[in-house]
Amino acid sequence: MARASLRWRKFMLGAAIAFGMVAAAPLSAQAAAPAACTALQEKYPDWKGKTLVNAINPHTPGYETIDPKDPSKYIGFDIDLGEAIGECLGFKLTYKPVVFAALLTTLAAGQADIVISDIYATKERAKAADFITYSKVFDGVLVAKGNPKGINGINLSMCGAAAAENTGYVEVPLIQALIPECKKAGKPEPTIQLYDNNANCIQAILAGRADTYVNDVNTVDSAVKAYPDKLEKAIAVTIPYSVGIAVPKDKPKFRDAVLAALIEVQKAGTHMELLKKWGLDVNNFKEPDILTAD
Repeated sequence: MARASLRWRKFMLGAAIAFGMVAAAPLSAQAAAPAACTALQEKYPDWKGKTLVNAINPHTPGYETIDPKDPSKYIGFDIDLGEAIGECLGFKLTYKPVVFAALLTTLAAGQADIVISDIYATKERAKAADFITYSKVFDGVLVAKGNPKGINGINLSMCGAAAAENTGYVEVPLIQALIPECKKAGKPEPTIQLYDNNANCIQAILAGRADTYVNDVNTVDSAVKAYPDKLEKAIAVTIPYSVGIAVPKDKPKFRDAVLAALIEVQKAGTHMELLKKWGLDVNNFKEPDILTAD
């Protein structure tokens, strides 16, 4: 127990040093978290000392990517958040990289215990897994520099455009819903190119194969930052979803344990500091909720 408490304190101290916030860090939060987590480990002992598998699609900079300094590791906000939750409940995480469309099927097949990988929680996806939501969603519309097609949202400006999207993304049906609207307006239909990860979607625009890519605004901003002379964000749009941690539907006790741990991680200030650490908008912060298909 003392060892877990020490690891937590080391994590918080490391984060504070990284942000130059040692003096400003809320001491009460740092002191409260270990005690609360100790209580959670006593309430939910099933996972203490275990190593769980987190299925991820590691192609989203800021959230989960391969560590460029050590290709055997993964880095990003979701990685750190998941390990903070694991630290609180007393388990460690290993990672199973899969294509985005396979995240929930991997979980349902029992090949992973949890999915923390910037996945939007929707009622449709909740048929396959329960979600603990933890982040608001703001999408960005990525286009080539100068926005040659004049795209200004998921609307008729996309008629005749080619959109690159990840297989299984919630943006796909939103763009498909434009097809009858474009026909009604006498305009050409939008087309959709499906890829396995964000990097390939972005490359499709860079190569001139696609005109736009709609995804999490932080991912879009990261792409613009990487290619400031070739890409730009046309606009940010609101998508009525939250990002969620997916857990198996037949493990409600685990779901409740993760929810309780996430609440303690947020109380300790860790969630907010991780958003800052990885350059993500702090407005994405959201108090957690449960989303199920019921």
